[in-house]
Amino acid sequence: MYAHEGPFAAVYLEARSPGEDSETQTRLRWKALRERLESQGATEQALDAAEQALARDPAGEEQADGRVLVASADDGVVLDERWDAALGTGDDAHWGVLPELGAYVREQARSVRVLLVSADQEGAQLRELVVAQEHVPVERNGEEVEGSGIETPHHVREGALAHRRIQRRADEAVQRNAKEVAAAIDRARTRFAPDVVLLAGEVQGRTAVREQLSTAASELLVETESGGSDEAGAQQALTEEVLRVAGEHEKRRAADELSRLREGQAHDRGATGDPEVMRAAEMGALDTLLLEPGAPASREALLVKSASETGASLELVPTGTGLEDGVGGVLRFPPMGEAAE
Repeated sequence: MYAHEGPFAAVYLEARSPGEDSETQTRLRWKALRERLESQGATEQALDAAEQALARDPAGEEQADGRVLVASADDGVVLDERWDAALGTGDDAHWGVLPELGAYVREQARSVRVLLVSADQEGAQLRELVVAQEHVPVERNGEEVEGSGIETPHHVREGALAHRRIQRRADEAVQRNAKEVAAAIDRARTRFAPDVVLLAGEVQGRTAVREQLSTAASELLVETESGGSDEAGAQQALTEEVLRVAGEHEKRRAADELSRLREGQAHDRGATGDPEVMRAAEMGALDTLLLEPGAPASREALLVKSASETGASLELVPTGTGLEDGVGGVLRFPPMGEAAE
């Protein structure tokens, strides 16, 4: 995005409940935002490009999903994605030399990637989910894994020798199926880079798969008893479990980032406040730009641009942390002046 020439119009449409008048409501919401942008000096070219992008989608899509658009006068729309903002955050629009991406990057930083594995003794269903706060999971990809073990994986009740052989073959089939599921999990892990591997399903299938997981997958593993059947209630319970696990992970991640900042400050590897963080970014010393949810930072658009151009990542700290000027940073090395001192 920063390779394009500004200025830019940034448009945010919050998610709302779709209705029969969704098309009319979206049109009215856009009209109000367009008038706001015009009052800020936005060009007709940029506004027309954003309006055409909105008009291409089925009525009501913005209502259900939320939307973020960034358009420039010369290059048209340069960002057009879902924006999983919670109901009540409100529509918003900005016109400026740099795109105002603070709300967008905060939502991205709060999202959690969950690889959901619903396993049984014959295979598994893999679903790649992106979970944003207060929203249902968005599925990016899915895969059905059918194990090649063909013996019926059910215990035989009789104790005869022939039956024991049948049972041994069935157990071997379950193990072979579990190995194939574990291999599929590793492929999905490489492709999707999940934050969490959530293992669900019936007990025997989960146990077999867990025992075959690679070390890398095991380190991401969370196991749940939810979702052991295809019934609607079980699936609803599994969705709720996905949301719960993702929410806990997001809170831990934010707490970990705050701990990194505090530890960095004790060793000249942490900064807070706009002047210090901006200075570190300009020197290429910024490793991670830290923001708070719902607390705009000073010169936020410039900080995000500087972080992007120097290869820094962006993370969030817990709400209420109270960072000076709303911004902090974990540093790769102390700024030169501090190192000399």
